[in-house]
Amino acid sequence: MDSSKQIAHLGFIQGVINRMGSNSFLLKGWSITLVAACFALAAKDAERKFLLLAYFPVFMFWVLDGYFLYQERLYRKLYDDVATGEISSEFFVMNTGVEASYAPSLLAAMFSRTLLIFHGCILFLVSVAVYFYVLSS
Repeated sequence: MDSSKQIAHLGFIQGVINRMGSNSFLLKGWSITLVAACFALAAKDAERKFLLLAYFPVFMFWVLDGYFLYQERLYRKLYDDVATGEISSEFFVMNTGVEASYAPSLLAAMFSRTLLIFHGCILFLVSVAVYFYVLSS
């Protein structure tokens, strides 16, 4: 096997892994921004029902973040298989279908320690705000 092809193939896979990490970072920023916007709308217009809308971005971004982490894990497994020579770099394979049986599920990625702490904290803050909304009504 040509090592230059293997190095190029590993570079392609690493590029995908980097994009998955960047996407995850952007999703976390958008999640905080939209939840803060819902809080601001609820406080400014005294229309506190906007607090209930804050649940939607929390859950949607949690699922998307879990999806990107799941995909990142699949590509890390593909990277390992290409690096060890289990998968040839002859055709620059980028399909992670074979790795899907070896990686944890999407649900496991969603409830990984880092995502659970980050999105769980946001969910907790939204729940506290809604709780105080219910008490003040």
